[in-house]
Amino acid sequence: MRRLRRVLRLARLLAVLGLGVVLAVAVGPLERLGRPRQVRPRLTRWFLARLAGCLPFRVRVHGQPGAEPMLWVANHVSWTDIPLLGALAPLAFLSKAEVRAWPLAGWLAQCGGTLFIRRGAGDSGQLGRQLAAQLRRGRPLLVFPEGTTTDGQALRPFHGRLMACAADTGCRVQPVAIRYRRAGAPDPLAPFIGDDDLVSHLLRVFDADPGEVDIHLLPPLAAAGVPRNQLARQARAAIAEALGLAPVPVPEEVAEAA
Repeated sequence: MRRLRRVLRLARLLAVLGLGVVLAVAVGPLERLGRPRQVRPRLTRWFLARLAGCLPFRVRVHGQPGAEPMLWVANHVSWTDIPLLGALAPLAFLSKAEVRAWPLAGWLAQCGGTLFIRRGAGDSGQLGRQLAAQLRRGRPLLVFPEGTTTDGQALRPFHGRLMACAADTGCRVQPVAIRYRRAGAPDPLAPFIGDDDLVSHLLRVFDADPGEVDIHLLPPLAAAGVPRNQLARQARAAIAEALGLAPVPVPEEVAEAA
């Protein structure tokens, strides 16, 4: 029974990925026929909603996304965060550069308008201008300010440089808390951390019974005139509270380095 369940889930996933290839090839001609700023975000959201539907999770969303373009900031547990959150709004994403090399998934992400960042890259000013440009185009942008995934039971410091674009553009910040549970406890299967590879992680999740995901869209934060590191601490505190985590202060020197 478990093997049949895995086969059926994989078949559905492959069908959706095949559809994603068709959409990625078609997006250029569709943009030339329609409104370029609207076609790609809408198709990306539609595709990610289909992809999220393939994942064995029961999802509960608490709160509503705002109509205005905002900088979404979320804790980061797994690659599955992206389709689950991308199904909620026509988001652009910031991702680590390594994702672009993932077979098929990296190409689809690039076609969907994902921005890629090299870890340790020194030009934070150029990155900030890229992120601000996305917000000025009227497209909400999602970043994971921890800079890496965790097991979901703690929060790393938030990188303030990833949030400077909100203050620069006057856009508000939308904190998002995502939590994975299984049998009433933190989900040990969902986190994509350490030496995990995409295929092994996918098969592990697909072999299991459905888990539960709670997504909390928290009250937006005003960003205009707020120093980026203060904004990062505010967003981190709001997400920690929603996740029921004890607020661990971030030393000022750590926040500045971020």
